[in-house]
Amino acid sequence: MSEADGAVVITGASRGIGAAAAIAFARGGGRVFALSRSGAPPADAPANVTALACDVAEPASVGRAFEAIHADGAHVRVLVNNAGAIEPIGKVGAVDVVAWAKVVRANLEGALYCIHASLPAMIAAGDGIIINISSGAASRPLEGWSAYCASKAGLAMLTRSVHEEYGADGIACVGFRPGVVDTAMQSAIRQSGINAVSRIPRTDLRSAASVAEAIAWLGGGGARALSGTEVAIDDPAIAAGIATQT
Repeated sequence: MSEADGAVVITGASRGIGAAAAIAFARGGGRVFALSRSGAPPADAPANVTALACDVAEPASVGRAFEAIHADGAHVRVLVNNAGAIEPIGKVGAVDVVAWAKVVRANLEGALYCIHASLPAMIAAGDGIIINISSGAASRPLEGWSAYCASKAGLAMLTRSVHEEYGADGIACVGFRPGVVDTAMQSAIRQSGINAVSRIPRTDLRSAASVAEAIAWLGGGGARALSGTEVAIDDPAIAAGIATQT
């Protein structure tokens, strides 16, 4: 991706999938803005990655981050809504309802706030790609994950809604399901000991780097043919698309 193609904005980008995606996009050229609550840059980030503090669950914080991006002269062409949370893990009748609602706010409302901030420039340019990091939990319940499942199900419908409303304006929006990845979130899942996912051996987990490769392909244009859908990392279209880049 060249400078003229516009900037990439990635949330939850100080570590894990977000950090790996920031590096993957940066290697393709162009500007990358790595947003996170801490404002810390991804490890070993090149000079074309700019780290910004942003709590996606707070509309004012999102507004400040995008004001800084626009003030820097950047046109947002790709948005990756990666920031998210899964805890509290526990059955519906036992969880702290306030903490439960915070998961929905981070995973669903946070994506909305960032999409809302990105759309005006994308519509003006007639070009934009939004990648919402989804999950198989969006379409099937898992014991102890009610907040996560509910928020990802809502995010899947938000993906479809953006495609329905803005596809004609040149905006592609896709839900990407990365599978089970070796991240800090997965460590929390293992510690919970609830449901089968917590018992998947770490050696069987995907690396964040391999997931980032797929996200970069989607952001490079692969998302256009998949807009309005939920696509998993093991979908043949993903593998075929990545193969054309190597």
